[in-house]
Amino acid sequence: MPWFKKKEYPDFWNTYLNHFKNKQDTNIETIRFVVFDTETTGLNIKEDRILSIGAIGITEHTIKISDSIECYLSQDVFKNDSVKIHGILKEGNRTKIEEKEAIRLFLNYIENSVLIAHHTAFDIAMINASLKRMGLPKLKNRALDLGYIYKKTDLDRSTKSHFSLDDLAKLFNIPQHDRHTASGDAYITALLFLKILSHLKLKKKITLHELESPVSRIGLL
Repeated sequence: MPWFKKKEYPDFWNTYLNHFKNKQDTNIETIRFVVFDTETTGLNIKEDRILSIGAIGITEHTIKISDSIECYLSQDVFKNDSVKIHGILKEGNRTKIEEKEAIRLFLNYIENSVLIAHHTAFDIAMINASLKRMGLPKLKNRALDLGYIYKKTDLDRSTKSHFSLDDLAKLFNIPQHDRHTASGDAYITALLFLKILSHLKLKKKITLHELESPVSRIGLL
């Protein structure tokens, strides 16, 4: 019998882990993707905090408006300079919840879905930083990065190493409604993902593995 006591995690984390016990579907035609975005107080993963989380589901190449989530977090850390970007005030009229409750809702929503974001590494790192503050391990989901997927197309004839969400939205003629809101950016990203995926599928059959960046495949997100 080990001398140390096994760490006990909250029920919502154990429920989240249970979704990964069985072999996951990797067929991009049938799996559930969750496109998500975080609005934050800044870009410092250690010091900054999540202001809001927005996410929307995609199944069978269809964006499911009814399959979505949006929440705003109450703030212990707040930076006035960032308000001009996201428009989220420290108080304001929006209903806000504690970080722990927001993460619980997010985990309950995503289950074992494949996550997609623009600059996925940053958004996942922010979620993981919240989990760490709660004494929990990192996210377990497989993840895709929109910018990496776009670079796999023959549409990219530039020498740019980085494409903003605005760049890609203009390229694919997608209106930028609710830009710089978590739910708005998640929806724009979802539209872009489907358009880029459709373009890739014109050339050959695409696998989930091909869509994953090397970073996400080795679990560094």
